[in-house]
Amino acid sequence: MMRAGPGPGAADGFRPAMALLDRLPTNVLTQRGWGFVIAGGTALLAAQILGRRDLLYVGVFLACLPALSVLMLRLIKPRFTIERSFAPSTMETGSTTTVSLAVASNGPPGPPVTMEEHVPPRFGRAPQFTFPSRNPTRDGVSLYEYRLRSSTRGLFEIGPVTAQFTDPFGLGTSRHLLGHPDPLVVTPAPLDLVAAPLSGSRGTDGTAATRRQANPSDDDVMTREYRHGDSMRRVHWAATARHNELMVRQEESVTTPEATLLMDQRQSSFSYGFNAVFGADSGHGGAGINTIPTFEWAVTAAVSISAHLLERSYALRFLDHHGAPALLRSPSAPFPGDEEFQGPGALAAIAEGLAALGPAHDGGRRSGSTAAGAGPARRPVQRRSGSSPAGSAVPPGRGSRREDPHQHDPGSPFGDDLLDRLASTRHRGPLIAVLGLLTPEEARSLATASGYGSAALALVVVDRPAEAAAQIDILRTAGWYAAAASPRADMPAVWAGLGHSAPPAPAGPRTSIPQEGLR
Repeated sequence: MMRAGPGPGAADGFRPAMALLDRLPTNVLTQRGWGFVIAGGTALLAAQILGRRDLLYVGVFLACLPALSVLMLRLIKPRFTIERSFAPSTMETGSTTTVSLAVASNGPPGPPVTMEEHVPPRFGRAPQFTFPSRNPTRDGVSLYEYRLRSSTRGLFEIGPVTAQFTDPFGLGTSRHLLGHPDPLVVTPAPLDLVAAPLSGSRGTDGTAATRRQANPSDDDVMTREYRHGDSMRRVHWAATARHNELMVRQEESVTTPEATLLMDQRQSSFSYGFNAVFGADSGHGGAGINTIPTFEWAVTAAVSISAHLLERSYALRFLDHHGAPALLRSPSAPFPGDEEFQGPGALAAIAEGLAALGPAHDGGRRSGSTAAGAGPARRPVQRRSGSSPAGSAVPPGRGSRREDPHQHDPGSPFGDDLLDRLASTRHRGPLIAVLGLLTPEEARSLATASGYGSAALALVVVDRPAEAAAQIDILRTAGWYAAAASPRADMPAVWAGLGHSAPPAPAGPRTSIPQEGLR
């Protein structure tokens, strides 16, 4: 005799109950836990109606067991060790880094735990995994790996790990944060600039041979032991007598070329007009940078020029618009107070410093006179050669610029603080400036610095290059090689054409500009 199985009506009776369990919150109790609560409440109600004591015991047990599970999860804190590493430790925009995560439990083994790594939204979906892994180490450490890629620079926090724990009966659930976040530095990627170096008397590696006038005295320390083939005319007799061996003069030495890079970091010079309202990217995808496209172009230009110089063995001096170290405000700079960079690791230090550098909130409002073309462009009084104008009794150098009524007060952008710093290293290699939209007064102030480098080059990034026409003319008149570019322009192409943006022919007896610029 065959028994009839449950019909369609029995299955339909479970559907409302399952739908109810799906709608209940699961941040405290699991679906099984809510099932115990509902069953316990039903048993208590039946015990009240039917007067059955056994149903009362069952109802109390079913209702209290999930509560005890939740209380146990709250009182017993999980103990885990989280170690996170990045390979490479810093990555450039557009590249990837591998994140290695080592998770170990410091307590007795328990049920599997679902974990999720916290990553900023721009990296996509958060990685999820289960502890323990399928193949833990002998020490019980579970190893996990995943990759991250970012198209924008910044300082991002990776972690902590969010773990969801359940009791042995699977009734209660609890979420805990494990470990601490680790910073991931995403640096701007430098672009390849023209292969021809900043040349002149420099060699292809950026070094220069200097001829020393050797004098036979004990003060001459540029000596070495005699080698076969050395001319006897180079013998240093005083050093020979002192060392009791034949010594010759070291007539040639290799000096390191120097360059100075200025970077305008004011928000008012990059954010104005339409950009001031709609162009800012607040937060920069979780990196905490309030930036705009014009400033991002300037950052890319700064790191590209730095790479171009450092690869050619230049000693680079990196300053901001006040003459302070350019990376002083950067939260990602390994050494914020450094302004001189040279040798291995110099480019990495600059790139890390630029990773989280945002525009400086100068608090200044650009007046109507700051717009391009506001008022006639006046010629600066300082010649590129440092000589004063004809008929002027003002001596050359910094004294002449202090008499200029258009100079800013100390502490103002491109004012005396910056010019004093540049004057201390006068003629030590090229002077390169990456700028936003200057006012005509600021352009005149900066124009006087053209004589402080063997060549002066300026890149002005604005939304519409025509806005900077007056400022470009002021800089070129003072001897700068200057060009304006929009944030949509190709930076290597702008750099390649900068050497052809020659200043206008000087009027009167002006000294010609040294041709130690871009070839």
